Amino acid sequence: MRYFQTRFLEEADEFIAELDTKTARKVFYNIDLAEQTNDPKLFKKLHDDIWEFRTKYSGLQIRLLAFWDKKDKKETLVIASLGFIKKTDKVPKNEIERAMKIRANYFGISK
Repeated sequence: MRYFQTRFLEEADEFIAELDTKTARKVFYNIDLAEQTNDPKLFKKLHDDIWEFRTKYSGLQIRLLAFWDKKDKKETLVIASLGFIKKTDKVPKNEIERAMKIRANYFGISK
């Protein structure tokens, strides 16, 4: 059973394309697992409407920030908006702000 499906916006796609093949495979594997298990170690709420896919691989902490799109009643989508490699324990505030702007643009919300 899948709890949700993940779609990737251009910025998230570009980030993943820059990763080496094994790292990208691990990210996709973890996203697939998160879709099936809803495990908070893999997919966790960060801030208001922003969530993060979490992948630890080869000493790196890879994060894809995302948000929910429940407009379509048939399927629940998670939209991966951007990615980065985390260097500290906290997710940088500017990355959360970027994800919030991308979400606002996606839904046509003006601030």
